Amino acid sequence: MDQYLSALRDFAGTLAALLGDYPLVVAWYTAVVRFLFPVLALLILVRSIRSLLTVPHLPEVWACLTLPNGLSQPLTHWENILGRSAASDVVLGYPTVSRQHAALIRAEGDRWTVYDLDSKGGVVLNGRVVEGSAPVAYGDVLSLGGVETVLLPVPPEERERRRRNRRERERPVSPWTGLFFLTVFQVLTAGQLLAAAGTGAPLTIPAAFFCLTAVMWGYFLAMRAIRRVGFEMETIAFFLSTLSLAVTASSAPEDLFKQLIALLLGLLLFVVLGVFLRDLDRVKAIRWLMAGGAIGLLGITLVLGALGLGQSRYGAMNWIILGPLSFQPSELAKICYIFAGSATLERLFRKRNLGLFLLLTLVCIGFLALMSDFGTAAIFFVTFLVIAYLRSGDWTTLALITGACVAGAGVVCSIKPYILQRFATWGHAWEQASSGGYQQVRTMSAAASGGLVGVGAGEGWLQNVAASDTDLVFGMLCEEWGLVIGVLAVLSIVTLAVFAVRACRAGRSSFYTIAACAATSLLVFQTCLNVFGSVDLLPLTGVTFPFVSNGGSSMLASWGLLAFLKATDTRPNASFAIRLPSWREPPVFLGQNPEQEVDLDA
Repeated sequence: MDQYLSALRDFAGTLAALLGDYPLVVAWYTAVVRFLFPVLALLILVRSIRSLLTVPHLPEVWACLTLPNGLSQPLTHWENILGRSAASDVVLGYPTVSRQHAALIRAEGDRWTVYDLDSKGGVVLNGRVVEGSAPVAYGDVLSLGGVETVLLPVPPEERERRRRNRRERERPVSPWTGLFFLTVFQVLTAGQLLAAAGTGAPLTIPAAFFCLTAVMWGYFLAMRAIRRVGFEMETIAFFLSTLSLAVTASSAPEDLFKQLIALLLGLLLFVVLGVFLRDLDRVKAIRWLMAGGAIGLLGITLVLGALGLGQSRYGAMNWIILGPLSFQPSELAKICYIFAGSATLERLFRKRNLGLFLLLTLVCIGFLALMSDFGTAAIFFVTFLVIAYLRSGDWTTLALITGACVAGAGVVCSIKPYILQRFATWGHAWEQASSGGYQQVRTMSAAASGGLVGVGAGEGWLQNVAASDTDLVFGMLCEEWGLVIGVLAVLSIVTLAVFAVRACRAGRSSFYTIAACAATSLLVFQTCLNVFGSVDLLPLTGVTFPFVSNGGSSMLASWGLLAFLKATDTRPNASFAIRLPSWREPPVFLGQNPEQEVDLDA
């Protein structure tokens, strides 16, 4: 290790000396890579974006339910409503069946449970009346209001045929091309940052990018070794994280390794949380703990702030300082909040009211208001609206809640009038260029000066403005990297959102659907606040750009939220939420000749 570090130090010193002695070489290098970066970014992202936007999301079949007419109904979700309503997953058009009669839920290990949704005709399992819920085994007779059905497994031949059909039609794009171009992008970025730093270039720049590249390749190779596919989300996240390291190296090189460590911890959180979400029984068991975690993270910020261990940045007391480390608990509280707010189907029908979730939301937003972190409070509120609608579908209730919150915001603004100053500046930044609009004016000027390809990483001047690498990072991207890469970064977040919404149509569980929609709405709304706020299209609220802004807490939260989106990926072997089939499981064919298949759906 010492030998490697010594060689790396010698290489960095030689390169810095060479570039310092030959400024013309530096100028030519910067001029060339400025035009290469947008091309590489397109090569990295276009395939992944197109794959995510065009995947068909075919339904999965987990079991079958026989019907009285002799046909069978495939169960395409882990959670299925059985009833007379046309909106039910399994429609039983008999007058003795309630509109939403029962819920048939699948758990880890292919275990099924039936829940009586307070039906009039009742639910009978193998001749015994179901009180609340009861486990269901394959072959059991389930009577709903006197209408008998039988739960049957999917035949092995049919299961294999469907799996191969989905694997063929939902085949993800190969990750290796994008990974190769992303590696080239990272190498050229490290070279450009070294060129911009000149003879004083720190060793941390090549070391950090080398570590990022090694971890990135290690992750992809490890996932492929265990037969995982579908890495478009991770490719996008690694691309944005590369921009984050570049922004940090340009504006705050002393924080580069902190940001790298946060990225690695975020990747670990992404994998651990993705695997944890596999078992919904385990998820339901700790929902209250996660609700307590959201409240605790925000509450401890207030307490430590009162004890002098907190720090106020740009008017918001939302940071905790512990020695050399600074931490923003509200970022991780976002993950806990979504985890606690999402619900599985039987809970939606057992507890329709949103009282407890609304109470959790009010406490979280109240704590954020006391910290004067109104940007994050707005993000929590928008996330609440998404979760509340998906859990209830009641527009009237949401309208009343929104009206009450708007009134509450008015009261807060009257108590803390300085908040209105940001709204007073909104749309008038050029008129207050030396006061309230100072940051927005500098951001817009820097972004305009970057043009389409930017002035080069490390060559911009916006880095000298406060919060250039956090709240104003979009302007820094446009200045140093160009409008093309700035727009691609925004488009990457939008692509993740579109994929999540489309995947939810074939979602395995309502928990995955609600969590993914909440996470993606949070990421999109936060991106909008950051981007539009920095260019004066929205009030500047002081929130980060997911994956891109400098900040360990933000990086951790971004990777954690990505796990909710990954759980909605229904492509074979793509999501951590599904266990892979055993290596020992032999392939099953429908006929004697594997090449001759019969389409049972025809």
